[in-house]
Amino acid sequence: MRKAAFGVALAATALTASACGQGVLGGDSKKDKGPILLGMDIPLSGSSADIGPYMKNGAQLAIDEINAKGGVIGRKLQLRAEDDACDPKTAVAAANKLVAANVAVSVGGYCSGATLPTLPVFDRRKIPMIIPAANSTELVDQKLKHVFFVNGTGDQQAAAAMAWVTKSGAKKVALLHDNTSYSKDIAVRTAAELDKPGGPDKATLDAVTPGESDYSANITNVLRSNPDFIYWTGYYQEGGLILRQLKQAGYKGKFMVGDGSVDAKLVKIAGGTAAEGAYATMTQTPDTIQGAESWITTYKQKFGAEPGPYSTQSYDAVRVAAEAIKKAGSTDGDKLVTALEGIDGLQLFSGPLKFTPRHTLSSGGFVILVVKNGKFVLQDALK
Repeated sequence: MRKAAFGVALAATALTASACGQGVLGGDSKKDKGPILLGMDIPLSGSSADIGPYMKNGAQLAIDEINAKGGVIGRKLQLRAEDDACDPKTAVAAANKLVAANVAVSVGGYCSGATLPTLPVFDRRKIPMIIPAANSTELVDQKLKHVFFVNGTGDQQAAAAMAWVTKSGAKKVALLHDNTSYSKDIAVRTAAELDKPGGPDKATLDAVTPGESDYSANITNVLRSNPDFIYWTGYYQEGGLILRQLKQAGYKGKFMVGDGSVDAKLVKIAGGTAAEGAYATMTQTPDTIQGAESWITTYKQKFGAEPGPYSTQSYDAVRVAAEAIKKAGSTDGDKLVTALEGIDGLQLFSGPLKFTPRHTLSSGGFVILVVKNGKFVLQDALK
C-alpha cells in the first residue's frame, strides 16, 4: 500500500510541476511583500480528526505571536491548513493544493503513512517540510534534502519503549501494531531490541486490522504467548478497544501505547477504569512540560479549549520556520535548508535545537506517561 501511495505521490508531483512550471520553486518571489504562507497537512476528518485542531491551533498561536512583533523579513506569516484525513491519497491531494497556493514552508504531518507520499511533492518543489508529529523512521530514511523533524523519530521511540519495559521489570513483552508505516516501524524496532540477549524477551509480534470492532482473535493469540507486558504502537481508536477487550479477557499485566494513542479518547473508548495504569511512550504534552503554564493559559484564552498532543510541537515548527526565513532573509527553498541546518540553540519546548545530519532532533525527547484518574500524566522522564 505504501508503494502504491508513493507512486500516486510521484505522479501527482509531476502534474503539479507541469501546472506550476512558471512559478518560483521553494516559496514566494523575493520581491513579493505579501504574507508568507505556511502550509499544514493535518487530519481534520477521519479517525484522527481530534488531533488536527490541536496542531492547527498551536501553529496559529505561534504565527499570531510572530506577527504581533512585526512578522519576518518585513512580512506577516499566514497559515493555510488542508485536511489529509490521515489517508495517503487525500494527503497527496492536500499537499498539491498547498504547493499550488505557493506555500514557502510546510509545517504539517501527523500520520506517517499519509505524510510519507507527500515528501516528494514538497521536496521536488524545494519547499522545506518541518514535520511536528509524523515520526516513522521510514520518513527519515527517504533522505530528502528539504525534510526536517521537530518530533522524536520511530527508532528513538522504540529505544524509549525498551528502556521502560526493562526498567519496569518486564519478562515477556508482546507487541501489537496496525501495519501502518508509523506503527509497524516502532513495533519492529522494539522487537529487534527484545530479541537481543540480556533483557526482556519478545513474547510475540502481531498485527491487527485497523477499523474493526472485534480484536478477540488477536487478543487470544497474544495471551497465548503469556506476556506480562503488552505494547500497542497504533492509534487510540483501536488501542482503546484492544485495552477494553484485554481486560475483559482477564489480562492482568502491564499495558503501554505509542504516541499515536495518547489522547483522552483512548480512555473513553476503553471504558470505565480499563485504561487506569496504562503507560505511554510520548514526547511531552503541554501539561507535562515544566514552565508551560503561561503558554497553556494563552492557548486556552485564544481558542477556548485545552491544548492537546502535538500543539506545542506545531507551535515550535512555526517558530523554526520563522527562524530559518529570518536567517536566510528569503523564502528560497535551498537557502532555507542552509539556514535550518545552521540553527544552533533555538530554544524549543523539547530543548535547544540543533538538527543532526539526518535532519532529526539530536534527542528524541520521549518520556513515559501513565493514565491516572482518567488523564495522561508524567510517570518517568527517562533521564
